[in-house]
Amino acid sequence: MINITKKKESNLYLCIQIYRYSNMTRTPKPATNKCHDCLDKSCATEKLSETELELITNNRYISEINRKTNILNAGYPISHIIYLRSGLVKEYLIKPDNKEQILQIILPHSYLGLTSLFGDKINHYSYSALTELKVCYIDIDIFTQMIKSNGNFAFEILSSVGRESLYNFHRFIAQSNKKTYGRIADMLIYFSRVVFSSTKFQIPLSRREIADMVGTSRESTGRVLAKFNDEEIITISGKNIVINNIKKLDKISRLG
Repeated sequence: MINITKKKESNLYLCIQIYRYSNMTRTPKPATNKCHDCLDKSCATEKLSETELELITNNRYISEINRKTNILNAGYPISHIIYLRSGLVKEYLIKPDNKEQILQIILPHSYLGLTSLFGDKINHYSYSALTELKVCYIDIDIFTQMIKSNGNFAFEILSSVGRESLYNFHRFIAQSNKKTYGRIADMLIYFSRVVFSSTKFQIPLSRREIADMVGTSRESTGRVLAKFNDEEIITISGKNIVINNIKKLDKISRLG
């Protein structure tokens, strides 16, 4: 369990732990066609009754999506809520200079488009597949009906939106006060602790996308990663990264 009483831990680190814990993936098991039997159900869906699960089953469809495919684009009305059963998705905005600002990496067993659902029902973010995906498209009217009629389901959905918003708020505030070294350190810690829960991983982003995520240039990103590699803080081989000294990264993150 997560110990949230440690006074010496920063708000950002606590949010990383809570975010990781709330999105922790289950052991992969065979998929089924009915929501009732599905072993990839979200915590919210587990609160639904047999009748409600049957209603969702009859008003959703499952799709497999290829890597680098755009799933949703900003500016369009929301017709479905997308539930991510497996794979990784990047959530991003297009800035006035036509550059991407990557907001977060969305993990399995998460819903896409929830913040827009509770706003004006116009999608405000774009989503793209970083890996092969399996998703469920759920009719928005049925999803909204479940929120209105089932308090436990609504509580889980709102809790998910709250955790995500809190985590991203602290991450962006921390990033705005740091220079490139601190931002790159934060990015590596994010992938290690939140996305992969490991010090060894294959980063699913290009150098351009990494730069977009931390808000710096591609050249600066490359220089800092190369320096971390030279100092043996990390080991880079293509897109494969091994974090050799997580304590050093934590220190760089704190000092900014």
